[in-house]
Amino acid sequence: MIPIRDEIKPRHFPWINWILILANVAAFIYEIRLPQESAETFFRTYGMIPANFTLQESIDQALQGNWKYFLPFFSNMFLHGGWGHLIGNIWTLHIFGDNVENAMGKIRYLLFYLLCGILATSTHYFLNRHSIVPVIGASGAISGVMAAYLFLYPRGKILFLIPIFYILPLFIPLPAFIYLIFWFIGQLYGATASLMLSHDVSEIAFWAHVGGFIGGIIIYGFFVSKKRLKHTSGLQFP
Repeated sequence: MIPIRDEIKPRHFPWINWILILANVAAFIYEIRLPQESAETFFRTYGMIPANFTLQESIDQALQGNWKYFLPFFSNMFLHGGWGHLIGNIWTLHIFGDNVENAMGKIRYLLFYLLCGILATSTHYFLNRHSIVPVIGASGAISGVMAAYLFLYPRGKILFLIPIFYILPLFIPLPAFIYLIFWFIGQLYGATASLMLSHDVSEIAFWAHVGGFIGGIIIYGFFVSKKRLKHTSGLQFP
């Protein structure tokens, strides 16, 4: 089931959402132009490798104000492992991000996105502290955006493509809350199952998705602009 588009049109052009999309594309183009050996070094430098961050050393570096030490918790969310990884993420961000930005405003949306990404990476870190595999991708931050969309536009319709036998295209509109709730359940199931496997077996950072989604639920209300809410159709706010 592939999401194609949503039915809610934002009142303002989503500048930040497009900047985030272009930043991810630009970073990926830079990646694929690197020689293989340099690319591996690049991923190990700017991807987040949990085993590189001991809890005590992280506390010491924070107390010393050495925030460059924590750069991978930020930089990893702009890196991707292949075209499929990149396209899937930026397409999802394109569908859900514009209306969330519309509800929050540009600066608040940017801060929300980045904070969700950091929360997602931190969740992966705490549950995979011995992993030596770099975690990369924007999906943790995008999971937070999807969580905000769930609470802001629960009844907004999403058009889905369902390929019947991989040949016949079937287009079905569904309320956002149905897709997003089942999506989260799938991520939670994958995350729980990954606990029974070696830390380096799963290629998907399910816990980052779960952490970003739950983080988005917790914090989205602090970033929504009440002024914008009054002029945005379909919004609900606790």
